Amino acid sequence: MTDSSSFKATHTSADHWAHAAKACVDSLLPLPEGANLGFVYATDRLAEDFGSILAYLRQKTGIEHWVGSIGIGICGNDAEYFDRPGLAVMVGAMPKDSFRIFPSLAKGTDELSGEIRAWMKRAPSVFGVVHADPENAEAPRLLASLAAGGAGFLVGGLTSSRGALYQIAGRVTGGGVSGVLFAPGVAVATGQSQGCAPAGPVHTVTDAVENVVVALDGRKPIEVLKEDLGVKSARGLHALIGSIHAAFPVEGSDTGDYTVRTLVGADPVRGWLAVGGPVAAGDRIMFVRRDPKSAETDLVRMARGLKHRAGGRPKAGLYISCIARGVGMFGREGREIGLIREQLGDFPLVGFSAGGEISNARLYGYTGILVLFL
Repeated sequence: MTDSSSFKATHTSADHWAHAAKACVDSLLPLPEGANLGFVYATDRLAEDFGSILAYLRQKTGIEHWVGSIGIGICGNDAEYFDRPGLAVMVGAMPKDSFRIFPSLAKGTDELSGEIRAWMKRAPSVFGVVHADPENAEAPRLLASLAAGGAGFLVGGLTSSRGALYQIAGRVTGGGVSGVLFAPGVAVATGQSQGCAPAGPVHTVTDAVENVVVALDGRKPIEVLKEDLGVKSARGLHALIGSIHAAFPVEGSDTGDYTVRTLVGADPVRGWLAVGGPVAAGDRIMFVRRDPKSAETDLVRMARGLKHRAGGRPKAGLYISCIARGVGMFGREGREIGLIREQLGDFPLVGFSAGGEISNARLYGYTGILVLFL
């Protein structure tokens, strides 16, 4: 268990949900004075028991307001859990009337309650933590609509699970976008770490159909890709499949930010490439390489930058990392969390492995998103 004056976080692994929940509660007691908000993340091995876990946490702590998600992996303080039962819980004391939890929005922001709308008008949110259903195609539009409608800077991730895609937003929910919005009085800092390194320059899509790139800079996309990677044969290109992705630079970014999409197919005869998302003529695109060493370097850079902005040890944090990172990228459980704590010290921290990461209401891939409460 790790605590600060106003937050406590803990984690455990147990084959039965009740054992895991009890261990977490026992570790959290006594609660921080005034604790009124909880974050809970469970691996998908405990997905079917998420409702029971929530009921137990609420009963034993007396905290009414909870948010969280299922993930194939989760993290808590100094530990990560993948492909095994795991539970991470953090509780905190927030200023009175400083947050609102909203249940899953499946179609539009008009599903927000009148009470939440009134609260947003009184004190427009500047920040929110959200969880989204990866099977809801409306999620990107919902995120943009929420942000534009006064929800502020949204961070979070898509629920990841080999079973039920449950979220918690006051109750067990799912199917859309849910989470918690914070008023301006809650001080936070966020950072984003890329998991891929550019393999070549930025190109312009000159012809495309839906998610298929037909021409790049007036050339066959496969030929451009081979040139950027320095390979000449189809065999050489095939050997790199799985580690090479498409990236779309974020317009107006002064930090070289980009969103990554998987290369999902190729037509070696026509030279076309298919990406995991819509693409249109005029889009700017580059190819990136999934690189564990550069991912580690960038994670350290991000943590150092946040340390400077925080001006000291944070009160607490949330970390959302792509499911393609973790053990598969860094080699062992706990490496990502360890790198963060090497830079920022020991502070309450929980999070999960997402099927897509959310920062500034945009959907990313292969990234790590760190949120600090200051």
